[in-house]
Amino acid sequence: MKKINFASDNYAGVHPEVMKAILTANDGPAVAYGGDDITAAAIQQFKCHLGNHAEAFFVFNGTGANVSALCAMTQSHESVICAEKAHIQVDECGAPEKIVGCKLLLVPATQGKITVEGVRTQLQRIGDQHYVQARVISISQSTEYGTVYTLDELRELSDFAKAHGLYLHMDGARLANAAASLTINLKTIVEAAGVDVLSFGGTKNGMMMGEAVVFLNPLLAKSFLYTRKQNMQLASKMRFISAQFQALFSNDLWLNNARHANTMAQHMAQGLRKIKSIQITQPVDANAIFAIMPTALIEKLKTRYHFHVWDERLSEVRLMTSFDTKVEEIADFVSHATQ
Repeated sequence: MKKINFASDNYAGVHPEVMKAILTANDGPAVAYGGDDITAAAIQQFKCHLGNHAEAFFVFNGTGANVSALCAMTQSHESVICAEKAHIQVDECGAPEKIVGCKLLLVPATQGKITVEGVRTQLQRIGDQHYVQARVISISQSTEYGTVYTLDELRELSDFAKAHGLYLHMDGARLANAAASLTINLKTIVEAAGVDVLSFGGTKNGMMMGEAVVFLNPLLAKSFLYTRKQNMQLASKMRFISAQFQALFSNDLWLNNARHANTMAQHMAQGLRKIKSIQITQPVDANAIFAIMPTALIEKLKTRYHFHVWDERLSEVRLMTSFDTKVEEIADFVSHATQ
């Protein structure tokens, strides 16, 4: 029996419109390394959604986007302040430290979100040559717990960063889901946060592969062509990544995909809340549900569904929905969790 996917939106297939765009881009030769018309049009789409000053560069994957972005923002004696469960801390195998060469300074997070008070604790020994110097605050929107920063929370972090001469990086692997949750456009989110550099996700929202590093602070983009190349993120046949972004931005596909994933998460949460043995542990803002379940139930469900145990000590699992999650799949899961 083929297992049903609730493990990750990375497990989902490619949206048919994105696949169609890839096939269309395959019609004959095109200039390599981003010199093609498809890439130029996709870059223009980012300007339409994020502002004319936005400069977008396409890369292969999320780790490449985050690492390359941080490379453009830091020197090796500087540090990046992030949540203790940030993706760059727990899921990128030390790539920021190895490739960027900088130190990650961790702060506690409530429901996946950091606060000014937490960031302030890491602003230590400024100007002390014996200690790493804070340079970047990195946040995820939506967070690793599927929660979403409000605009007020973003503005507070942004104001603090500017007041202390810090850059702000946003890991937007699921930024589309955050925008759908807040019912606002992408530009409003990045402007509220005063984002300097954005890692914009595509793979988790219906693309086959590809992410974008988007500079809202153009001064930081000056050398990024070389940074991207050195980080092995320059695609020779870039049009096949660019075409996917074009499809994603056509007819609000990016938003419709994210809305569907979020709606499916809400639908699943409603079903699980009716089961006494299951406790949902985080607000369900985007497309993730975190829940504590009996160990025996987890083992039983794993024979039929893909999902991850997030915290073995707590018996807490993570369930993810995506653009292709079906209502009947959720009903099937809830039914088997009830038995």
